[in-house]
Amino acid sequence: MIISSEFDGGNIECIDCSDPSRVQLAIRSDHQSEFYQWFYFRAANVRDLDCRYLINNASGAAYQGGWQDYRAVASYDREIWFRVDTVFDGQNLVIEHNSSEDQVYFAYFAPYSMERHADLVAFAQTSERCQAETLGLTLDGQTLDCLRFGEPDPQRKTIWMVARQHPGESMAEWWMEGMVNRLVDHTDPLVSALLDKAVIYLVPNMNPDGSRRGHLRTNAAGANLNREWDKASPENSPEVLCVLEKMQQTGLDFGLDVHGDEALPYNFIAGTEGIPGWNKERQQQLDLFKTTLAKINPDFQVEHGYPSNSAGTANMSYCSNALAERFGALVMTLEMPFKDTTATPDGFQGWSPERCGKLAHSCLDSLHLCWDQVIR
Repeated sequence: MIISSEFDGGNIECIDCSDPSRVQLAIRSDHQSEFYQWFYFRAANVRDLDCRYLINNASGAAYQGGWQDYRAVASYDREIWFRVDTVFDGQNLVIEHNSSEDQVYFAYFAPYSMERHADLVAFAQTSERCQAETLGLTLDGQTLDCLRFGEPDPQRKTIWMVARQHPGESMAEWWMEGMVNRLVDHTDPLVSALLDKAVIYLVPNMNPDGSRRGHLRTNAAGANLNREWDKASPENSPEVLCVLEKMQQTGLDFGLDVHGDEALPYNFIAGTEGIPGWNKERQQQLDLFKTTLAKINPDFQVEHGYPSNSAGTANMSYCSNALAERFGALVMTLEMPFKDTTATPDGFQGWSPERCGKLAHSCLDSLHLCWDQVIR
């Protein structure tokens, strides 16, 4: 048996793989950070072996609650990711699997590589609706890509959607792929109607460096980008700085920040209730968008999520809070699960890339239906 993770987004340390029934592994921490939970590795020469992979340091992971009722994903072709037997024993995360192929990949969630990201941007820009702009460079010298759909016009509203500030939350970029696939569809009348009255900016991956390095939560400097929106700097968080500078040029009338949550088995939206400028009208906008989305897509719900902040207590370093206050617009954080949705489970794949893409489509449907109430 050979265990490897020296590839785009890979993360694991092999301690001992001499015994297939007790393969000893550990997750690497993010660079200059104590965060860890994301794993992605390949096991080779394992056909027909009853294997038990023990991640020894799982109890010290950033979100131990994420292991409860969790099942890892596996793939033979890195296209279809299916769930496998997984147990957390209080110390180890134990993955059990008998491979039908010589090699099998395991991950915390279906990975979204930087190569696939490059393909997504290249594909999008071939649409006459889309312009691909490089906003700047990351600390590792990667490009920060922004996709603009529609033509800027004083009569059009400006919509921003950003994803994957936390690189281990790969479901956020699967959501973005679904969004791109719908926006380039010239046969979709709803998209045409939206682009008649809005220009849409997408940042599919806010954290390319963390994504390629196999980080859970931080960039190359060990910075949590979703705590940098009140103090972004070239040294610590150039990714946020570049996006903020572009937003200042374009304005913002509606925003979505797309994430994944380790512990909660639900799709939900977190609002910005604790910002200084929160009021009754904003609450009505938030409630309308969420309830409309829940009616459109049964994978989304409004009963479970994060508790709302009380007035004046919002952390203004968060993306949604900072943007909602700065631009006076409805800005929300969309959270998706690493596990599966309890109300609409899928025993084979759990929450999956395909369902992420469908939820992105539903978000456009909700925006269209709520337009007059949520866009001011």
